[in-house]
Amino acid sequence: MSVLADTNVVLGVSGSIAAVKTVELAHELRREGANVTPVMTDSARGIIHPWALEFATENEVVTEITGKVEHVDLFGADGWADVFLLAPATANTVGKIAAGIDDTTVTTCATTALGQGVPLVVAPAMHEPMYDHPGVLDSLDTLESWGVTVVDPRPEEGKAKIATEEAIVTTTARVAGDSPLAGQHVVVTSGPTSETIDPVRVLTNRASGKTGRALARACYVRGADVTLLHDGTDVPYASVERVESAAEMTETAVEVVGGGADALVSAAAISDYTIEASDEKIRSGGELTLELEPTPKLLDTVRASAPDLTMVGFKLETEGDDERLVATAREQLARVGLSFVVANRADALAGDETRVIIVREAETTSYTGPKTAVANDIADELAVEL
Repeated sequence: MSVLADTNVVLGVSGSIAAVKTVELAHELRREGANVTPVMTDSARGIIHPWALEFATENEVVTEITGKVEHVDLFGADGWADVFLLAPATANTVGKIAAGIDDTTVTTCATTALGQGVPLVVAPAMHEPMYDHPGVLDSLDTLESWGVTVVDPRPEEGKAKIATEEAIVTTTARVAGDSPLAGQHVVVTSGPTSETIDPVRVLTNRASGKTGRALARACYVRGADVTLLHDGTDVPYASVERVESAAEMTETAVEVVGGGADALVSAAAISDYTIEASDEKIRSGGELTLELEPTPKLLDTVRASAPDLTMVGFKLETEGDDERLVATAREQLARVGLSFVVANRADALAGDETRVIIVREAETTSYTGPKTAVANDIADELAVEL
């Protein structure tokens, strides 16, 4: 299931040049399952034509408040909207909403939404000196004190650029959702690890990290505070701890869990073997034998440090049928004391599609589909355990 399935999103567009990005933003909201109705200010219409958003959303664009009282239809007691996403939000619009001024379509909708208790998400976009103005910052603080969620802009090239589509859509899904993991700190491991052979070469595996990142996002959407352990870049839905080797991932997992965590989901393809690294590049051209040493198991190590922690493991196999895969997963389940094991096959490592079997002591459940959708299913299974 997509993170915004059957969610009614009103997309408010004010007069920032970032309005040109709203067509793709609308498409992305719809890809995640949302129904989208745009509302535009006069200034926004000077930057992007309403027809573009009508095409992108397949809904009529609200460009004025008429006798049909569009703001009440959208945000009144029986209104259509589940969430109001204001993206981009200019300094002018942010200030007006904080002051209770409703002299545009967008600000009138914001006033109505706030009065009715409809969640509001604001994604500012403006030049950086405008964003740094004390009045603008005070206005954003005021909105946050009212329960409004602000998606921080990206400071680049002297501008406070609108946040990425991923950040905006993910935050909107979190705000609009049921939040079964609210108040929970979930630690997720993801992707491959790499063992250094020499300054140039590493020993690694084919894991892409897509499932782990999707799991971290799915937990965040459900209200969790998420820490992601991987050898990758920052993401908008988790605090990232960058690790490279199996030892680094294991040590960091123990440290983060020890600092206070409610669950660990170990989706990473962690190296089973390591090697004593050479300080210099090994010369090529001749035969070479590498002596591999087994690495400690992350799940066992974390369990020893946190006996009562809710933990989920992954088990990957290349041979045998489902019966064998489930049996192997249950061995891990019993050895470590896991809540459940996500069992899958190696042929799903690199692609976007996957099939997994959720293995518990007395039952199994299968999920098949895109890794993002399956991650949502796994996150729902985790929520049952917490």
